[in-house]
Amino acid sequence: GKRSLRQRVVDELKHYYNGFHLLWIDTKVAARMVWRLLHGQVLTRRERRRLLRTCADLFRLVPFLVFVIVPFMEFLLPVFLKLFPEMLPSTFETESKKEEKQKKKLSAKLELAKFLQETVAEMAKRNKADTG
Repeated sequence: GKRSLRQRVVDELKHYYNGFHLLWIDTKVAARMVWRLLHGQVLTRRERRRLLRTCADLFRLVPFLVFVIVPFMEFLLPVFLKLFPEMLPSTFETESKKEEKQKKKLSAKLELAKFLQETVAEMAKRNKADTG
């Protein structure tokens, strides 16, 4: 059903609160990883990816904070998100956006696999024709 304006505002506030909370947790974990790196320990591949994602999120947070700090600029946020979809930190993504990204990646991978399969088949035909 249709939600009231008050309920939509409360849901958006909860969404941003949860996003900032998750970003704070990621930042604390990333700080520990940097501390470990500075003391000569090696990070696993998963830890390195998480550290890079968190650093990218912190850099994305700077333009996002302008929308939060400047009065009434949050009304322009949907326009900017349409123009720059990767502007929000990853902790602020909704499940539907994550699923949409995964579908796009999967379709791109399938197209690439199809292309490579056709190329290999064509090369096999050429080799067979050359040897025959």
